[in-house]
Amino acid sequence: MSAALSNDAATQLKALYAEMQPRGLYPLWEVLGALVTPQPRSPARVHRWRYAEARDYLLRAGDLISAAQAERRVLIMENPGLPGSSSATSSLYAGLQLILPGEIAPCHRHAQCALRFVMEGEGAFTAVDGEKAIMRPFDLVLTPGWQWHDHGNTSAQPMIWLDGLDIPTVLHFDASFAEHLPASAHPETVAPGDTALRYGRNMRPIRGTAADRRHNSQPLFHYPYAEWRESLENLARTTAPDPHFGHALEFTNPADGGAVMPTISAHVRLLPAGFTSRPRAATDGTIFVVVEGQGTARVEGKDIALQPRDTLVVPSWRELVLQAGTDLILFGYSDRTAQEKLGLFREHRG
Repeated sequence: MSAALSNDAATQLKALYAEMQPRGLYPLWEVLGALVTPQPRSPARVHRWRYAEARDYLLRAGDLISAAQAERRVLIMENPGLPGSSSATSSLYAGLQLILPGEIAPCHRHAQCALRFVMEGEGAFTAVDGEKAIMRPFDLVLTPGWQWHDHGNTSAQPMIWLDGLDIPTVLHFDASFAEHLPASAHPETVAPGDTALRYGRNMRPIRGTAADRRHNSQPLFHYPYAEWRESLENLARTTAPDPHFGHALEFTNPADGGAVMPTISAHVRLLPAGFTSRPRAATDGTIFVVVEGQGTARVEGKDIALQPRDTLVVPSWRELVLQAGTDLILFGYSDRTAQEKLGLFREHRG
């Protein structure tokens, strides 16, 4: 309240508040400034997870609990500003998952949308509705909401990937559902790579025909590193870097040209050696993975060294400057698409 109250009015208001509270009624004027803020005030903090440290803990856990026992053997990357939330940002989750040779992570499906960004290993698979995507380092694999998926490792080495999900968003809307398939793995429905052949070349089977086997809203789910890396290099050879992003490409859904998932946007960037980005802040808190190279992220005046496979979270409305020591390649995902649909997304470019 802006104007000072008399002692008598203040006493009466205090008594009024006490009388209203058991009935679930509260005065907006006491909290309006905290609810409708002049700019975002995310409690999430800037944080970097060193891959080598997390990998060590994950492998030690692998000696103690199996993928079947855990259902998903994952270390949650919890933001220190959001304790107890299992969240990397207020709307997104991040975790590192381990599948050891010979293991299967059992088949289930859930309302949450998920992406897998491969950090280490080659030859394991994620199966979506019975189609396997053979995973290689820095591939992006999607498991769209309410589609059956399981993971298996038929290789001779551990497989580790980053899980990115919209768990906090789904929980916010009280819309979480999940089911488990009685069998540990979904029966194979088509050969690996079938979806890419049908939907991955800017064409698709005519809707309503027998060949149109994938979900109309989410047909493609595997974006191989070899392909997106080549596209990024081609862009860098022919175009000057954007002053805020460097060379950047967004992963898209071929069904509508939009983001890869209803609630999650994903992209990659290439910053040439010696490049320093202009300052930029945006409302979509972003989780970055260092794919290649070395550099520095300057957030709120603090420099954070970036090494391959490190994960960095930059919360909403924190000014970010990226400096590339060598050619620096980043993968990032955020809730930008959800914010755009709700008319909430904003950015500031310095």
